[in-house]
Parts: sequence; structure tokens; C-alpha cells
Amino acid sequence: MSKQVFCSKLNQEAEGLDSPPLPGALGEKIVNHISKQAWKMWLAHQTMLINEYRLSLVDPKAREFLLNEMENFLFKGGSAKPTGYTPEK
Repeated sequence: MSKQVFCSKLNQEAEGLDSPPLPGALGEKIVNHISKQAWKMWLAHQTMLINEYRLSLVDPKAREFLLNEMENFLFKGGSAKPTGYTPEK
């Protein structure tokens, strides 16, 4: 049986991640306070950010931007969509 966490993003009890998605303290914070569902929501949002801003993950500034956006998305009320973003239908 999967562990339950009180998800900071969804503000409810939900199925937790099986292991930290990142190394270090941030990974531990995520595994203890973010649900699988919220993590999947972040991954979709992250993909949209990478595509819309044409980010290169080899660029340290792009990785730093994504880490900041991830913390905003998961713990600080959200991450803004790019200006003019319209989802595909």
C-alpha cells in the first residue's frame, strides 16, 4: 500500500510519491508534502514551460528557473503560464 501525505498543493490527504524526485532537502520536502497527483501536475506544467520558453536543460539558468517555478507551483500558490500561452486543443 502506498503512503499517504497531506499534499501542500492540493490541500488534502492523497497518495504520496514512492521516493524523492530530487536529491537533497528539496527532494525530501517534496516526498513528505506533495502527492503523486500534484507531482504529475507539476511535470505537465514544467513541460509546458520548457516548450514555451524553449529552455535548454543544459543551461544552468534554465535549470535554476525551473527549480524556482517548481517551488512556486508546489508550495507557494502556483507558477504563472507564459504571456500569451494558449493550450493546444
